Amino acid sequence: MTVLVTGAAGFIGFHTARRLCLDGHEVVGIDNLNHYYDVALKQARLKELESLPGFSFRKMDIVDKPALLALFDDYRFSEVVHLAAQAGVRYSLDNPDVYGQSNLVGFLNVLEACRQHRPEHLIYASSSSVYGSNSKLPFCVEDAVDHPVSLYAASKRANELLAHSYCHLYGLKASGLRFFTVYGPWGRPDMALFKFTEAILNDQPIDLYNQGEMARDFTYIDDIVESIARLRTRPPVPPTPDGGCNRLFNIGRGEPMALLDFVECLESALDRQATRHFMPLQAGDVLKTWADVSALTAWIDFRPQVSVATGVGEFVKWYRGFYRI
Repeated sequence: MTVLVTGAAGFIGFHTARRLCLDGHEVVGIDNLNHYYDVALKQARLKELESLPGFSFRKMDIVDKPALLALFDDYRFSEVVHLAAQAGVRYSLDNPDVYGQSNLVGFLNVLEACRQHRPEHLIYASSSSVYGSNSKLPFCVEDAVDHPVSLYAASKRANELLAHSYCHLYGLKASGLRFFTVYGPWGRPDMALFKFTEAILNDQPIDLYNQGEMARDFTYIDDIVESIARLRTRPPVPPTPDGGCNRLFNIGRGEPMALLDFVECLESALDRQATRHFMPLQAGDVLKTWADVSALTAWIDFRPQVSVATGVGEFVKWYRGFYRI
């Protein structure tokens, strides 16, 4: 099969493209290589991918509709794994236009390309942030998600609604994946684990918002990729719960961990103590995330399982090796 992976130089995109290549598929990866974080890290990921048989890369922005449609003309993609997006909750507070372009216009362009070329399955990234201010825990895919507390979350919920419309109107088959705090080797520098590791190794304090009284459903990257690999062979069939062929899944470990416990895992892996800098809750943040993964488990017979201690240890090994520390 020939699979398109958008955002292939990104964290999840890189791991997904690598897994698909190792599984024997032809993979076309696209990415605009923007400067949201260190481009050198993205280029290093691409270097790893380009060493694999079956992988090819085109630098491209999904906002460029003519270029995207031309790419679909050049290949008959059997599947599309759409992971390109402007990430980050806090960044959206100061840079809303970027989210409107990448996450809304860009996703609409991907849907239009799929409408015209009919891949067997569109898998697209959503986010646990769509649950916003929901107080019911754990978060379930059937819960109402009408109150996002960040522009990033609103853009991801908009993606789910756009996909539903296209599936209803044009018979596309799509799966939206609500990722819960993904971490692991090759991770993003703007994420807590990366920032904490860098700070601790440089004897700098780490910022803990809401006085550290937060919890996240930390999900290791290998569990994310295994879920995607299984889901891609199982497109939704009607009738799905929302009445179309757009099915939503939480992908999380299903076990929230207190932020301070997460820091202790990192301290153990680094064999160093962190200096804690407690700060108030930031706009757009939620206090706790917790995934109900029963729908995912029922659909693909898999449940994310890598422990946080194991996953953090693997990240630290990668970080020390990559940065030669």
